[in-house]
Amino acid sequence: MQCKEHKRKKNHVVIVTSDAVDANVRQFRIRPWMFQIITGVVCVIIGAVIGYFIYEEKLWEISRRHSSELQAAMKELEDDKLALEEEKNALQSEIDGLNAQIQILSETVNQKVQAETELTAVLEGQMLPTEFPLTGSASMQEVTEGDFICVFTASAGTMVVATAGGTVTAVNDDSEYGHNVWIDHGNGYVTIYRNQGEAIVKQGDEVVQGTTLFLIGEDNNTLGYQMMKDGVYINPMDMLAISG
Repeated sequence: MQCKEHKRKKNHVVIVTSDAVDANVRQFRIRPWMFQIITGVVCVIIGAVIGYFIYEEKLWEISRRHSSELQAAMKELEDDKLALEEEKNALQSEIDGLNAQIQILSETVNQKVQAETELTAVLEGQMLPTEFPLTGSASMQEVTEGDFICVFTASAGTMVVATAGGTVTAVNDDSEYGHNVWIDHGNGYVTIYRNQGEAIVKQGDEVVQGTTLFLIGEDNNTLGYQMMKDGVYINPMDMLAISG
């Protein structure tokens, strides 16, 4: 008869003690399968902790990388902002310079327009037959009605002059006064000068206010002066009165 060998059961004993003098010693028996489970759980936990730290390190690395990239992007944006600000300031300076030039040009144009307006007024004034037709004193004999001839008597050496600027349109012989000069002033006014002396101007000449037309001598000291406005004779003295 054979004896059966009993398989011995292995148990793990956990002894818990303390440094105290009167401390009791406790023993815990743990079955192998339970020990394996506990060991496995501990390993899993340790692995999980290690994995967590590794993962956490990767997360921190990614975070640091993202932070560095973000800082670089912010630095680039800041540089772009500064560059744009400098460009804006440069453009503003250019605009201010252009505005200053525009202001100067505007003032120059205004001054030119004012000068042209004043010159036009002066030229228009010089084209109005408002001046006296003789350079010296003279006596007026009469003003005939209808064709309004003002007859002046002047001393020798006096000059018959154009009362305004214009164009000599005719120089004719005159049955009563010897010669006559017609001047068109370009604004509807025409003046006629009648004298026995020789005319100093000829047809087509451009004259200005004060241009000599005749020279008064001892034998031609009479001037017949007429004025027309839009083809109608008017009294020349009315224009002289307007001019003061």
